[in-house]
Amino acid sequence: MSGQEESMAKCKETAIVLSQEQLGSDIFSMWIQTEKIAKEAVCGQFISVYTKDGGNLLPRPISLCEIEGDRLRIVYRIAGAGTKEFSSYQAGDSIEIMGPLGNGFPLKEKKAFLIGGGIGIPPMLELAKRLNCEKQVILGYRDEQLFLKDAFEPYADVYVATEDGSVGTKGNVIDAIHANELDAQIIYACGPTPMLRALKQYAKDNTMECYISLEEKMACGIGACLACVCKSKDIDEHTHVHNKRICKDGPVFAAEEVEL
Repeated sequence: MSGQEESMAKCKETAIVLSQEQLGSDIFSMWIQTEKIAKEAVCGQFISVYTKDGGNLLPRPISLCEIEGDRLRIVYRIAGAGTKEFSSYQAGDSIEIMGPLGNGFPLKEKKAFLIGGGIGIPPMLELAKRLNCEKQVILGYRDEQLFLKDAFEPYADVYVATEDGSVGTKGNVIDAIHANELDAQIIYACGPTPMLRALKQYAKDNTMECYISLEEKMACGIGACLACVCKSKDIDEHTHVHNKRICKDGPVFAAEEVEL
């Protein structure tokens, strides 16, 4: 497995909400205090968050934005009833979570692009804090709502692309790379599949290492249900077909491992 070794100490626990704030239209940031999960987590992993509604049995997978001691930060977009419920939580509320889940990013000492698109931006922040190398952050947004941009600036030079051209380079993250004449040896990325597909090809064309974190709807979050498989280059030992379980084998993969 290309990512950091998956923690074997994943558990379910009742954590406490420390704070919550709205960062943009339907984008919320929540700090959570945990007993064990934060201490075991690495950048690139995620947690499953359970609703208090008994009718919603499946948890929502949310990537880790920051990890500090026994605290976790998640930044998420309201996408349905579950995340809408989470957005109403206040300091002192309890929250059921399971984790840490999945595999994280490998921390290599090479000149790096850290690329996030949309709600794929949050997991790149902890990576920016932990990588000990020259790095450039390229963030892709729809418009001028540049959530988390300022949080990256203490750790790297930050470049922005917006679909509507309201801030930074008009277009996508690759347009921003070209417009600013940036270069690197390795790519770390999280975002929508079209962006990751383009970055995989960009890395191949430029002989670069590339690690991508896949976004996918999940069910169990621990690899048992096979609801979040993606096509892989190699045969999976669990399913005996060309599949990888994003929740268990990922969400971080070397780009050449998976078909997008």
